[in-house]
Formats: sequence, structure tokens, C-alpha cells
Amino acid sequence: MLVRSDLNVPLDEDGVITDPGRITASVPTLKALLDAGARVVVAAHLGRPKNGPDPKLSLAPVAAALGEQLGRHVQLAGDVVGADALARAEGLTDGDVLLLENVRFDPRETSKDDAERLALAREMAELVSPAGAFVSDGFGVVHRKQASVYDVATLLPHYAGTLVAGEIEVLEQLTSSTRRPYAVVLGGSKVSDKLGVIESLATKADSIVIGGGMCFTFLAAQGFSVGKSLLEEEMVQTCRRLLDTYVDVLRLPMDIVVADKFAADAQPQTVGADSIPDDKIGLDIGPGSVKRFTALLSNARTIFWNGPMGVFEFASFAAGTKGVADAIAAATGKGAFSVVGGGDSAAAVRALGIPEGDFSHISTGGGASLEYLEGKTLPGIEVLNRPQPGGDA
Repeated sequence: MLVRSDLNVPLDEDGVITDPGRITASVPTLKALLDAGARVVVAAHLGRPKNGPDPKLSLAPVAAALGEQLGRHVQLAGDVVGADALARAEGLTDGDVLLLENVRFDPRETSKDDAERLALAREMAELVSPAGAFVSDGFGVVHRKQASVYDVATLLPHYAGTLVAGEIEVLEQLTSSTRRPYAVVLGGSKVSDKLGVIESLATKADSIVIGGGMCFTFLAAQGFSVGKSLLEEEMVQTCRRLLDTYVDVLRLPMDIVVADKFAADAQPQTVGADSIPDDKIGLDIGPGSVKRFTALLSNARTIFWNGPMGVFEFASFAAGTKGVADAIAAATGKGAFSVVGGGDSAAAVRALGIPEGDFSHISTGGGASLEYLEGKTLPGIEVLNRPQPGGDA
């Protein structure tokens, strides 16, 4: 059985995993297969290696962490589809698991050339031939047309893992059977990353709360100075159009926490969103904004959140993200259906010590979640809906 998992976890400078959330999320499908006696080969990536293998991006720490959570030894191949991977795969017995080395160490994984990707996929399929199957369980990569996500599914009998199936079911609720009021909370650094989902959801949601670095481009579009804050000047006109078109939907911060520099030891100062000093940089939304957004979210019946409200990694600038997260959790406690859209939002929930059970669902895929809600076709999902291959790979 070949399983594509999403084990792309963050590492610190010493190579220590700082947030094992995606590993934890991958365990149920793998455990079910192993407990049923399957011989499992797992493909996954870590980071974005350039020019081939990079020791700093080896899956070695992931293999150790995965083994701890599965309660069994996880072999790590010394390559992706080379001699070591093939020998280890052939030696597997029922209930054994093998993790291939970072699949992006092979440049064919992310190639734009269909033939190159297919060649790698064939070699991966051979690791589980002749009676192998493919399970897609890495939701965080299903929006990528890559060899281990898309092409292998054209060669092997293919199935959605429990994680992918569960993610799609949850996101479907946000697009088809949404209880109102429907509130969307968007943060993160760039408007350009969220433009598609803003355009898509502005006609479906009752309100869209804007925070994080992206709020400064919206504030600039209102004619306000944003000092040294993050600003996408090429997006100002677009933001002005969005504000004009969706004036009853978009909600911006009323105050901002600023500082002299981008640093953990910077001294925070709260100012009005319309009066950011020229020599200051905005690093969080202010307490007034948190209060306003909390009031709005308290009445919501459906909430989708993607992107932190500020630099939550710095204690002095985490209050905005925590305040909004607490408001979403409180609304969930009153019966709202809440989805945390993966990525930095999920990391913030764990970093700030908020119980994951306080939300209806925490997604493992930020980009995939956004593209699904935009209505885009996700290659890794689309291929699973195709007829099964007619024969062996």
C-alpha cells in the first residue's frame, strides 16, 4: 500500500520538530492500514529543497516522531525510489511501515513535465507492485499536481484516506449547507494570497474580518498611512475596489499594535488604525479591534478562520490572534460550526495553548482549504474521482 501523507512539519534550527500536528493527523489512516496487516510505504515531503537532497530537510526526525505516535518502528529509506527504497520495500512484512526519504529530493516530483512526473510515479508504484494500491491522505498537498499526489493515482487503484475524506466533508459544509450568520476571519501577510477566497466568499459570507499583515494594504486603500508596515502597493487599487464592492461585508481593524522594529523585544504601542506613525510598523490588531470582532463572531453560526491577526510568535504581539481565537472557540461552545483553515492558524492554536477540541475542525491544509473554498479544481482530489486503472502499474 502506497500512502501519500502530509508530514511537512516545522523544524527549529537544530532540526527539532516544533509542531507535530500534521504527523498526529496522519496517524489514524496509517494505523488502520497497519493494524489490518497492510505493508505500508509512505511518501511525504519536508520543505522546499533545491538542487536535490538536503540533509537539513531529511525526514529522519519525522520518521522517529511518527514511530512514537504509531507505537512501532518506522524505517526510513535512504532515498526516494532508489536501491535502498526498493530493497526495504521488498523486505516489508505484514504490518510493517517504510517512510521514503523526502520525495522532493527527486526533482521529478514537482516537475511541470508530465512525462517526468509519470516516470517517478511509475517507480513509486513499483515499490508496492504487483497488487498495490494508493491512498491519498495528505490534504495539505492535494492542490498540487505532483507525482506522489496526482500521477500515482493514475497508475494504481486509488482511495481517499480518512483525513482527506474528512477534510472534504468539512469544507463542503462551508460551501453548500452553511448556517448563518456566516463569518470569515482572514489574516496572514499578503492580500494577494487571499484575493481569490475574498472574491469567492464575499458573496456567501455575512462578514469577512481582515487582520494580519494584509490589513495594511486595505488601510492604505482607505487613504491611511501605514508607516513601515507590510504593504502590497500593487494591490491597493484592488483593495479599494473590494472595499467599494463589499462595503457591508468587509470588516477592518479599528486599532493597531505598532513598534519601532520587527522583533520579539520591541516595545508595543496601540494606535488608531487611521493614525499609524510613519516610523512605526504594525505587528498586531489592537484590543479595540479584538472587542469589535469578538462581538461580531459571538453571533455567528458558521466560522472559517485562515491566517493569524498578528505576529503571534512574539508574546507582545500575540494578543490579537489569541483574542480572535478565543472568540471563535467561545462561539463554537455555543453551537457554532468552526473551521480553522490550517497553516499558521493551526500552528497558532497550538502555540497559544488553546485546546484543539474548542474548534469543530482544524484543517491540515491551508492552501488546499483556500483553493477548495475558491471553487478551484484540486488535482489530487479530481484524480481520485476518475475510474480505477484497468491493470497493474
